[in-house]
Amino acid sequence: MGGLTELAVKVLGSAIRRPVGYWTAARDEMYGVLRVSWFPMTLSVFTFGLMVGILGLNFTSLLGAANRYGQYFFIVNVREFTPWINSMVVAGIVGAAVCSDLGARKVREELDALDVLGVDPVRELVLPRIVSVTILTPLLMIVSLLIGVVCAVVSSVTYGNVPAGEYFATVYANLTVVELAVALIKSTVIGFVIGIVCSYMGLNASGGASGVGRAVNRAVVISFALVFVVDLVINLIALGLYPEMQTVR
Repeated sequence: MGGLTELAVKVLGSAIRRPVGYWTAARDEMYGVLRVSWFPMTLSVFTFGLMVGILGLNFTSLLGAANRYGQYFFIVNVREFTPWINSMVVAGIVGAAVCSDLGARKVREELDALDVLGVDPVRELVLPRIVSVTILTPLLMIVSLLIGVVCAVVSSVTYGNVPAGEYFATVYANLTVVELAVALIKSTVIGFVIGIVCSYMGLNASGGASGVGRAVNRAVVISFALVFVVDLVINLIALGLYPEMQTVR
């Protein structure tokens, strides 16, 4: 944790002190992240969205409140389901790629060569990757949220015989600025944490190709664990600051 914190402070300090010179590389990294993650993210959200939607309809139908299905699904979707699925995809695909790339450079001693040349590896290699992951994670979350809403419409209309008008009425009643802001902040923090963890593991890889594989495994596992921790902490803070989030409209 000390090493992760030290790397996070160094990255933030470098980005704030000199906010120029790395955006071109960050843009290229964003394109790479989007290219490898959009399809797995879309497929995961669509599949799990339909599954969770049907299960939710079964529950609300037992209570005789199928017409109130939209509000419950939207709250679960925007607070838990979509950020979680999106973060798992980012950590498992993008985070693993970042860690393996940096780890390969480490074991080939490319990072040491940059130090000898007077080039900061953190600013040149780590900062653009962390910026790209931090920005794209909330953007992908918005797309995931839209896909989840569409999945809920499909499941409610075709499986639950709930009119689409009633579904959207309950969704819009619970669609507040606070809900969306909390989801975006959560996804941004999670993206930053994933970038820091995977970069740190890559920078400290050792032992050749097998060592890089172990570093990638540790990075993904730790990222998955920290996603739940960040999700819990931000939800507790948000519910404490905005008690109205606990009210279902």
